[in-house]
Amino acid sequence: MSMDILRFATAGSVDDGKSTLIGRLLYDSKSIFEDQLEAVERTSADRGEDYTNLALLTDGLRAEREQGITIDVAYRYFATPKRKFIIADTPGHIQYTRNMVTGASTADLAIILVDARKGLLEQSRRHAFLTTLLRVPHLVLAVNKMDLVDYDQAVFDRIHNEFTAFAAKLEVGDLTFIPISALHGDNVVDRSVNMPWYDGPSLLHHLENVHIASDRNLIDVRFPVQYVIRPHKSTDPALHDYRGYAGQVAGGVLKPGDEVVHLPSGLTTTITSIDGPDGGPVAEAFPPMSVTLRLADDIDISRGDMIARPNNRPRVVQDLDAMVCWMNDERTLTPRTKLVIKHTTRTARTLVTGLQYRLDVNTLHRDDNAQALKLNEIGRVALRVTQPLFVDDYGRNRLTGGFILIDEATNATVGAGMILDGG
Repeated sequence: MSMDILRFATAGSVDDGKSTLIGRLLYDSKSIFEDQLEAVERTSADRGEDYTNLALLTDGLRAEREQGITIDVAYRYFATPKRKFIIADTPGHIQYTRNMVTGASTADLAIILVDARKGLLEQSRRHAFLTTLLRVPHLVLAVNKMDLVDYDQAVFDRIHNEFTAFAAKLEVGDLTFIPISALHGDNVVDRSVNMPWYDGPSLLHHLENVHIASDRNLIDVRFPVQYVIRPHKSTDPALHDYRGYAGQVAGGVLKPGDEVVHLPSGLTTTITSIDGPDGGPVAEAFPPMSVTLRLADDIDISRGDMIARPNNRPRVVQDLDAMVCWMNDERTLTPRTKLVIKHTTRTARTLVTGLQYRLDVNTLHRDDNAQALKLNEIGRVALRVTQPLFVDDYGRNRLTGGFILIDEATNATVGAGMILDGG
């Protein structure tokens, strides 16, 4: 079986030692998969880029990059014999809430760095809130610079207890605390001799072993159609009637012989075969595999349609209730704003029909009188879409529950949204 990939986001304020920590992880595992780094360097050079574009190793934000998104999230890549890793390093400043949203939206795990000398800052709380809003399944609070407080257990315990009390207000799935010194390597890759009172794993050991397979939704079958494949003018008679539907599995497990329903038509059919990424048949497909389905019946299917199970369908909606992070400094989001929405593989026009409240990401208080969302602000928004979308709430499926908003005039991504229960 191929090695799995853990995507994790790092968040912290400016001097919390984030770069040192990432450097330490990369440095202590740098001898592995150098061929991959060379391949990325080659591709970057071929594309005329004068830097190694590590974003080439990530596919989750490719569509957003095509939309000309201008968010500074640096992707770094490393691997150990147990697992491959993609790091989204997000700036910590309050004015970069959008970066955190971008980096964490596809992450399996988030590391929030706290300086042991300073303890929990407003920023630490904001990062934790955004992480839970984005439903990142695993959260690590790394208490860094323990060397500067003489590796004192009491300092760590105080931060541990304070954050645990704060996290109780949030929906945190899995929370781990690790005391580290990124500079000296304590508990980063190897267990620290300086903190005999800590009996948990090192950070890398935790990253290598945290269980992420069950985080993916394997219950609700969701297959947004990306492309319809018809090899025209093929001289091969076997390919003459070939019609396949390519896309990335967004939920559930698909097998040949399964009965499925096509949306929006509501017509049912069965899967005759599934071709894997390399073109050969596969026995089953599950998230996040990219595959091509072949179906028993000739149904009129196009990009943006959805394949699901007859008795387990997404909601079909044109009115959305969602939390939106606004990412544009040139315009604000207000009622009557017209935008383009991109949800899975479907793109449509949308109108903002209401702004219920703005959320203060520092205090977590709601401002019910808000008239607009400005850059980096988050609010609860009602949208009316020109054509039906096939959605689940974001808490159940981050792929079918998330969307981006695009400015029609500039084609720039201006917002990211999370669909709420029933919306």
